Amino acid sequence: MQTVRHSEQTLRTALISKNPVLVSQYEKFNAAERRLMNEAFQPASDLFGPITLHSQSDWITSHPEPPQDFEEFFNAPSRKTPSPEKRSIYIQCIGLLGNTRIISEEYIKWLKGYCEAFFYGLTVRLLEPVPVSATRCSFRVNDSTQKLQIHAGHILKFLKRKKPEDAFCVVGITMIDLYPRDSWNFVFGQASLSDGVGIFSFARYGSDFYNSSYESKGKALQKKSSNDYSVFDNYYVPEVTSILLLRSCKTLTHEIGHIFGLRHCQWLACLMQGSNHLEEADRRPLNLCPICLRKLQCAIGFNIVERYKALVRWIDDESTEAPRVTPKHSHEDSVNLPKPVEAFKEWKEWIMKCLAVVQK
Repeated sequence: MQTVRHSEQTLRTALISKNPVLVSQYEKFNAAERRLMNEAFQPASDLFGPITLHSQSDWITSHPEPPQDFEEFFNAPSRKTPSPEKRSIYIQCIGLLGNTRIISEEYIKWLKGYCEAFFYGLTVRLLEPVPVSATRCSFRVNDSTQKLQIHAGHILKFLKRKKPEDAFCVVGITMIDLYPRDSWNFVFGQASLSDGVGIFSFARYGSDFYNSSYESKGKALQKKSSNDYSVFDNYYVPEVTSILLLRSCKTLTHEIGHIFGLRHCQWLACLMQGSNHLEEADRRPLNLCPICLRKLQCAIGFNIVERYKALVRWIDDESTEAPRVTPKHSHEDSVNLPKPVEAFKEWKEWIMKCLAVVQK
């Protein structure tokens, strides 16, 4: 295992900058906010630690990229910032997210609420869910998994056409696996920063995605016409669990972060780290390091403390109105049970530590 550790001065410069204008901007944070942000370059901090690499297949090793400090983010000519007229994030559901319509509707509401807290200060809206057929995208059966895949690039074109006037971005979410071109095996997601659209699949985050139980169905699908979207009717979706919800929230916020212009983080353990595989994605925390937090705050203008409190409220809001996850592949209505937030326990504890530092 390798540790990516930067000097205190390097991290200080990456966060605050040496540009007098950006230093002056940083000093406009109140003392409590600066105390939290300054944890970035405190060697003994238990809030923001260094990045650990576990193998040569990890993202930083296999995808060398120049690091992006705050000054580079601020000066990036392609960076997009929400305007008073375009301050809405739209979420477009493609196909069902749960094994019943009710679960699917609740699941997307949970994701909406999380995004509203994470991107505090922006409005998050839901577009009417659509079936795969509405996108007119190409699809195929993956040779390795024998599961259906839809073409990510075609979905992006569909989302661009549907983008509302007040949208900062539109993100599509689906439980169907994605591929970007015929020569690729799969992708977790794909985005167009210039168009402000993205599509992300949570299919491979289900605990039984790689089971062989659907191989026979996949082989049968190969005989269908390439225009027969009925193959997606009642198609398999993973069981909705707390882990699946956590992974979905993590992916959604990471990828929307890219649309804001945040590149992969190479400074500290951070949500914006790249990931090559599920194990690495699971190691990635839910939180932004102070450098990436300052980037997002600069783009949106939220109060840091109020944002953390909103995230805690989302975790604590285990509404009894939410339906219970029914047994796999059931299409019956479900009984009421709380939102599955067990996997967010460590995330909440971490936020409470941050609030304790701020409120000293």
